[in-house]
Amino acid sequence: QVQLVESGGDSVQAGGSLRLSCTHSGYTSRNSYCLGWFRQAPGKEPEEVATISEYDTTTFADSVKGRFAISKDNVRKTLYLQMNRLEPEDTAIYYCAAETSRSTYCSHITYSYWGQGTQVTVSA
Repeated sequence: QVQLVESGGDSVQAGGSLRLSCTHSGYTSRNSYCLGWFRQAPGKEPEEVATISEYDTTTFADSVKGRFAISKDNVRKTLYLQMNRLEPEDTAIYYCAAETSRSTYCSHITYSYWGQGTQVTVSA
């Protein structure tokens, strides 16, 4: 059973930085997978923020390009989201997700496994 646990959410002022982490487990050594970060703000639809393939190909939402970075540590089985120059519009619950896939492009696919989420609040 694949499990994902996010951490690192906090309250920060606009212009600040945060790094979210997501530890994932349950994959066998033969699995290939996509990993992604998503967010949902109150009253809004969920949004794909960033994704990364097993080949380290990354994608980003236009709203975060140049400010956010996604990376992963395969040894520690941890996914990261470095968020810089945070804006109040970045306030949301952030979720990490995983899907078994050998694709080099992990954007706009269906993710089967999800974490519980971590709250990020950015004040003006």
